[in-house]
Amino acid sequence: MSEQDPGFDDPDAAVSEGASAPPDLSLSDDIKALIEDGKTYVEAELQFQRSRAAFIADRGRSGAIYGVAALLLVHLALVALAFGLIIALAPLITAWGATALVVGVLLVAGLVLGLAAKKRFAGMSSAFNEGRK
Repeated sequence: MSEQDPGFDDPDAAVSEGASAPPDLSLSDDIKALIEDGKTYVEAELQFQRSRAAFIADRGRSGAIYGVAALLLVHLALVALAFGLIIALAPLITAWGATALVVGVLLVAGLVLGLAAKKRFAGMSSAFNEGRK
């Protein structure tokens, strides 16, 4: 190494040749800097959470719209199926018989599903009531 390049072996060489030493900061300056950094962090975190909430709200809204549209289409398909069954069964058991059969099957299916839902809700309700004893 040359004499003009102090190198890395002597840490005092860089200071002695005119390089600036780190500024002397007091404890109060460090605390002020820490508070400013904390404020900056909190502001950045709040902005991040706001943008995240806006993103989730947007996705949730569009997901709900697609879900409702899907449910409406499934409902229409089931209505069309019921209507088609009535038309298909009419030659075999008359129009009134086909209508009665399709409506009866749908009512029984609805009753079975309703009772299953009631059982599930009762189980959920009892789980909450156990904690109150």
